[in-house]
Amino acid sequence: MKTSKLPNLPIGTIWMLSFGFIGVQMAFSLQSSNMGRIFETLGADPTKLGFFFILPPLAGMVVQPLVGKYSDKTWAPKLGGRRLPYLLISAIVAMLVLCLLPNSGSFGFSVPVALWFGAITILFMDLSSNVAMQPFKMMVGDMVNEDQKGYAYSVQSFFSNAGAVLASIFPFMLTAFGVSNTAAAGQVPMSVILSFYAGAAVLVICALITVFKVKEYTPEQYALYHVLTEEEQTEKVSFMKLLGRAPKIFWTVTLVQFFCWMGFQYLWTYGTGAVAQNVWHTVNPASSAFQAAGNWFGIMSAVQAIAAVLWSFVLTKVPNEKHKFAYSLSLLLGGIGFASVFMIHTAGLLVISFILVGIAWASMMAFPFIFLTNGLEAAGEGAHMGTFLGLFNGSICLPQIVASVASFALFPLLGSSFPVMILVSGILLIIGAISVATVKPAKVA
Repeated sequence: MKTSKLPNLPIGTIWMLSFGFIGVQMAFSLQSSNMGRIFETLGADPTKLGFFFILPPLAGMVVQPLVGKYSDKTWAPKLGGRRLPYLLISAIVAMLVLCLLPNSGSFGFSVPVALWFGAITILFMDLSSNVAMQPFKMMVGDMVNEDQKGYAYSVQSFFSNAGAVLASIFPFMLTAFGVSNTAAAGQVPMSVILSFYAGAAVLVICALITVFKVKEYTPEQYALYHVLTEEEQTEKVSFMKLLGRAPKIFWTVTLVQFFCWMGFQYLWTYGTGAVAQNVWHTVNPASSAFQAAGNWFGIMSAVQAIAAVLWSFVLTKVPNEKHKFAYSLSLLLGGIGFASVFMIHTAGLLVISFILVGIAWASMMAFPFIFLTNGLEAAGEGAHMGTFLGLFNGSICLPQIVASVASFALFPLLGSSFPVMILVSGILLIIGAISVATVKPAKVA
């Protein structure tokens, strides 16, 4: 078992390590909560929606391991240090792409061209957003000791969900203030377009605050605190070799992640349609009822995010020895929340469902990274922390790809029913809750 000498950090430093996550998660939430709505509005066939949801996780699987590998060996103090240069550059690119995505139907393209333009824009948005997201998870692994790590990742979950709240309520609030929530056939409503512009601005501002407020450890400090030899610091090893020596907890948490992220992928793909079909009794994306359902799904996404924010505070109080129980319980409650969406036909009752979903989301943003980074530290892999975290992103991306590919057969097989797909999500999260039993947390001396 490897030792660690990481010092206790001031609470303010821990909060600043993750502050920029507000903007990054706002971008991701705008994308995830509006992608189904945008592509259906542009004219996508509902049975082929899964195609558009393959590109984002595919981008993440490729990009995040590379960001981890190269940032492990980067030191650019004028641009912030080890991880922050990647955050700074990617945030600027993501801002530009955020402004393009909702305008996919506004350039006079034919339906196929508009869909391809949107798909390619999504790809570039996810490339940049994935590069922007990874530094936050890596910096907690780099700088926070075992005693404070649970708190730090819970704070990160708080900021993540605060960004999701902003993303979710913007279209609804803009509509309430008189911004148009409908548009000509094949075009995205102005309420959605302006929400993406706001997200772009918040992304850059929050990222800059983290860049200016956080001072990463120098290579010498990093080696001292992680008890790294010169050989460990300079070791060059391939992705495959690292996976071969990954600690067992890497794989057991990956198993849990597989079921959880499959479930959430179906929420993002079919959530708007499920609300429209069950509550507004329509599946016609050109109708005002469908767009109203889209706004309500955004509000439910905000409820989910608020519940996750509040649950994140609860998780900061959970002692290390209770992390595994809290993780499993949270996922079980989330599974019940998903399943209840299938049975509810009243808009107001969906609040309860999404509160439970938010509890699961908060745990997914914290516990996997607590378990993994402690496991890597105990296994003596501190020199490759970023690379391993990048590789671990496959446990998020691969299940989304599998879910999207499976949807081509599963959605028609289940009667092309949007609510039934959310029921499938519930079953997947309950399986994830059960699979937490395979996780054996490591202890850092």
